Amino acid sequence: MSDLDTLQPEQRDAAHAALREVIGRATVDAVTPISGGATSARLFRIDAGGKNYLLRIEGVPSPLRNPYQYASLRIAAEAGIAPRLYYVDEASRVAVMDFIQWQPLGHYPGGLPALAKALGGLLARLQATPTFPAFVRYPDIVARLWAHVCRTGLFAPGVLDRCNEHLERIRAAYVWDEANSVSSHNDSLPANILFDGNRLWMIDWESAYRTDPLVDLAVVGDSFARTPELEEILHRAWLGCPPDEALRARLRLVRTLTRLYYAGVLFSASATAPRAAPDTSLAAPTLTELAAAARAGRLRIDTPAAKHVLGKMFLASFLTDVATPGFDLSA
Repeated sequence: MSDLDTLQPEQRDAAHAALREVIGRATVDAVTPISGGATSARLFRIDAGGKNYLLRIEGVPSPLRNPYQYASLRIAAEAGIAPRLYYVDEASRVAVMDFIQWQPLGHYPGGLPALAKALGGLLARLQATPTFPAFVRYPDIVARLWAHVCRTGLFAPGVLDRCNEHLERIRAAYVWDEANSVSSHNDSLPANILFDGNRLWMIDWESAYRTDPLVDLAVVGDSFARTPELEEILHRAWLGCPPDEALRARLRLVRTLTRLYYAGVLFSASATAPRAAPDTSLAAPTLTELAAAARAGRLRIDTPAAKHVLGKMFLASFLTDVATPGFDLSA
């Protein structure tokens, strides 16, 4: 039995239709399920006709679903930023593209300085593409996600009041600039950036639409440029020169919003697990304490408990500008 047979009938039929369109009568040599990380999509590596493809089938739509992801994906693929795209059926939400044989980002030649420079250039290329469709203003989608967290009952009444007040201050200080919105990935975490041994690719475009150019810069900076020196390299590669103080001030506001967004994503995941009582504390471990807990096995990554702790750490970053937990570049 093929792994595609584990799909629901409609998804299975759509997957076979996609493969017939792409590979024709070539023999399918192997179908291998691929871990999709945080995405709800089902992913399969398809080996056929001497080539390797990625078959992507979207899962249950999120209430925050971006209806323009395939338009954005096409633009990014045509620009050589996303892998080559062979097939898209927007109705069945199925796509077939090149499968990227990736290496850990930690293996990037020249280490973090070279990686930060390459990422700055990659963001500049993305933002120079034909502009993606507009979906929602970034502060609005952050606020929607955070409102959902507040409704889950994950935290006791009053615990999140300080966060709500801080979000209102940030939104009051931030001025939306529609005229200068650009094509953005909006989820440019290490898991969505692949290194093939030669160059970088961006994958998983379900959150991609037109928005503030600093959103991707903030996310990439928190992930890869965690020292002033690396941040300077990233910014120079993206802009072509150091940002002025006005741009730095706006970046601080946008970075605050991106941190709350990821806190919301993590808390939304942890809220699906049973909990004896609402949480009454926002206390978060330091980076050193987090590493120690993971090494000792007290905190298992990819569990609801770990997502809850990481959510608190992102929330601490949102409130106080301490460093985010960061992400492992070895995977």
